[in-house]
Amino acid sequence: MTAPTILQKIVATKHQEIATAKAQVSLDELKQKIHHASETRGFAKALQAVPVKDGKIGVISEIKKASPSKGIICHHFDPVATAQSYERAGATCLSVLTDVQYFQGCDEYLIGAKNACALPVLRKDFMVDEYHIWQSRALGADCILLIMACLDDGTVSKLHSLAIELGMDVLIEIHTQDELRRALMLPKSPHNIYGINNRDLNTFKVDLSHSIRLCQELFAKLGDDTLVVSESGINHADDIHLMQNNNIHHFLIGEQFMRTDDAGQALAKLLNDVQMT
Repeated sequence: MTAPTILQKIVATKHQEIATAKAQVSLDELKQKIHHASETRGFAKALQAVPVKDGKIGVISEIKKASPSKGIICHHFDPVATAQSYERAGATCLSVLTDVQYFQGCDEYLIGAKNACALPVLRKDFMVDEYHIWQSRALGADCILLIMACLDDGTVSKLHSLAIELGMDVLIEIHTQDELRRALMLPKSPHNIYGINNRDLNTFKVDLSHSIRLCQELFAKLGDDTLVVSESGINHADDIHLMQNNNIHHFLIGEQFMRTDDAGQALAKLLNDVQMT
């Protein structure tokens, strides 16, 4: 497995961060925090509860300040207000960036966003170590992200198993057919959500047909009830209708919302456009 250059750099940073974090907060301390943690909110269940037969969609609305390629996305960043705005607008779940160096996120953004609303929350970060999984549960994450391009088979298997053991759901992100093949080696579970990213990590080009192609293979292997999320490049009602016509009803959307003055209002407009067209 060879990760794109940007991911190799991020993964190296994550291993350094983990070493620092372990020196500051031991694994035993994290486990003690988890003993007093509330039950998770059911990220996958929230998506499954969306009445897609009525034309509804599930939107994982992202709270994101910046990205490595585009710099600052939201100049008036307020994760608490954004979480509340998303909830009022009809978001199904939240995704919160906690990576510091590349996305200008932090753990406190996740904690603040979750405490401000009743929505299930995904910790959007680059998980490379079991410590990350324990840490995510201690922070209050209901779901964690595993990026197949970042992880070898042995590591992704361990992280996936631990996350489910701790009561969290897992968004398994794939970009290529080979990553899909590897993801299918993980145990089938109601906690699994398959995120198909339409952005090529080498060229950064977006191709929406990517979701459709890989989704068909997922359905062929696992069944039409498999929980699939299309990520990146979903900008308009037409994009969503294209996906709905191919049995994809859940989406992770953030950047286009965060670039506006009111992310929740942008979400509400998109949901209305989907229903009206």
